Amino acid sequence: MDNIRLLIAENRNGILKSIYDSFVSEGFAVDEATDGIMAIKLFRRNDYAIIVIDSNLPELDSYNVCYQIRKISDVPVIVIGDKTDENTILQFYNIGIDDYLSKPFYLSELIAKIRVLLRRTKGLKSATPRVICCNEIHIDTVSRMVYIEDREIRLTPKEYDLLLFLSQNPNRALSREVLLNEVWGIDFAGSDRTVDTHIKTLRERIKPYHGCIATVWGYGYKLEI
Repeated sequence: MDNIRLLIAENRNGILKSIYDSFVSEGFAVDEATDGIMAIKLFRRNDYAIIVIDSNLPELDSYNVCYQIRKISDVPVIVIGDKTDENTILQFYNIGIDDYLSKPFYLSELIAKIRVLLRRTKGLKSATPRVICCNEIHIDTVSRMVYIEDREIRLTPKEYDLLLFLSQNPNRALSREVLLNEVWGIDFAGSDRTVDTHIKTLRERIKPYHGCIATVWGYGYKLEI
């Protein structure tokens, strides 16, 4: 189960601990959220194989948590909740969750459902992870959003493309020519000063972590992590 990370969002400590212990014993890496806002923050910062969400989260309700996740990601989502009316369950399915498990349930049943979803999604993941983390900078490659410590950073399209390319080649010195060709395209008619200008504005936007974009004097730049 190496590199398989799960997120559990559950606000009742006893149930949370039981699920957490069960997942860890199966060899999964597990993150925990006790409310909806924490769940969204963790989702934005990490790349999960499966997310398990309780149907009654505080702070931000579970329906909206699922809705926010499904807007930008197809990560499998399992909702666990009390037996409730058909319409409530259907609302979750209508926004794209993968399964609904009614309480009480066997932990072995939850594990079995997770294994089915993992088999179904195996091999379908893109070579590029959904979230790339560089120090405290988190780049969502699906929504093209960038966060620093859970704060959204507004970038221009070219600033985003430049940061993404640097992050995909960490600690590698990249010449201005390579950056121009990969970010702007080989047909771009501008000079390599374009790179310098965009690096300057990008550094301003990602403060206080601007120092991670290092200058390689007389050559280009690299993202140090």
